[in-house]
Amino acid sequence: MISTPRGYYNGSVVDVRAHRELYRRRRNMRGHAITMSNVIQDSNTTRLHLPREDRLEPEYDSIAKLCWMGVRLGLVMLNATPVYIFSNRWGYKVDGQWSGMIDDVYSGRAELGTNLVITEERLDVVSYTDSLAPFKVRFIFRQPPLPYVTNIFTMPFSTNVWVAMFVCAILGTITVYFAAKWEAKGRKGQTQVNTIGDALLLTVSAIGQQGCAMEPKKLSGRMMVFVLFTALMALYAAYSANIVVLLQAPSDSIRSLPQLANAKITLAANDVDYNHFVLKWPFTIPPRYQPYNDDVRKNIYRRIDPEKGQKHYYNLQEGVERIRQGLFAFHSIVEPVYRQIEDTFLENEKCDLMEADFLNNFDPFVPVRKGSPYFELYRVA
Repeated sequence: MISTPRGYYNGSVVDVRAHRELYRRRRNMRGHAITMSNVIQDSNTTRLHLPREDRLEPEYDSIAKLCWMGVRLGLVMLNATPVYIFSNRWGYKVDGQWSGMIDDVYSGRAELGTNLVITEERLDVVSYTDSLAPFKVRFIFRQPPLPYVTNIFTMPFSTNVWVAMFVCAILGTITVYFAAKWEAKGRKGQTQVNTIGDALLLTVSAIGQQGCAMEPKKLSGRMMVFVLFTALMALYAAYSANIVVLLQAPSDSIRSLPQLANAKITLAANDVDYNHFVLKWPFTIPPRYQPYNDDVRKNIYRRIDPEKGQKHYYNLQEGVERIRQGLFAFHSIVEPVYRQIEDTFLENEKCDLMEADFLNNFDPFVPVRKGSPYFELYRVA
């Protein structure tokens, strides 16, 4: 027992404590052992690298490593002895029983754990302090190519330009026809433009940058044809250049979760423990705990984990490679995904990356055993 005099009574209570704050008076825990539960899901080598803090293999379990580094420093500030245990699951309620890290904290095997997402159901058994290693869980994908979602052959020019082209083609046809009619007074031949159909054929040939057997013979008519072909050649070059650009351009057709659910792309998830729980929450948890109980998320889960057929769960490397190939959305903690993207993507392949939020939750926070006498000390440290 370590006691601190509060004061004395002299008709009234006289407080003689140097500090009234709980943290200031109790921040020396005199080497007491405090255990942290660390979630390991990517690689068993984390059990070796996490306590050493050697910064090796940062692509594996980065959230657990960052949290441990922060918690260890905080416990050193409190003159406590940091102790660690490992769990392979964040913590979910299955058949009325908690599992993983939440069970470690709830049962008292650990005093605090690794950053995790807050849910109302977890609030019943643990408290939360500050966030040590914020992370996001998202669908990451490349926007589909523009030709995949729209007709690019009408996009190079605006409606007014298309109308102007149509009007100019009609005027060109009429002009060539009257010039040819004037020429026909003096001579006729098999290649002479004689009818409005011949003039229209010549105009269509100019639009398609093709030759035509029908053509004027005199200088005035040939000048008109020359101007017509030259103008349409410039227009054809602009159209072709725009088509080339549009063939390589990404679309912006997917901006929200409902658009992702209806898109004709493959939906998949990282093959780790949490995805097998969070994606099917709309089906399994009680209604009062459901932050999202809608058909969009149920449809997404059915596409990732259908009752019949192939299930779309992939490891991190394969999932990122499929993102690079396109028409593929991958659900995971985004930080390791972006690290892999940095190592494998070309610069132009990074430009059309997008995210969609499935969980729609707050930032993750560190769970602490409910009713822990050290909660205030953790919070301040």
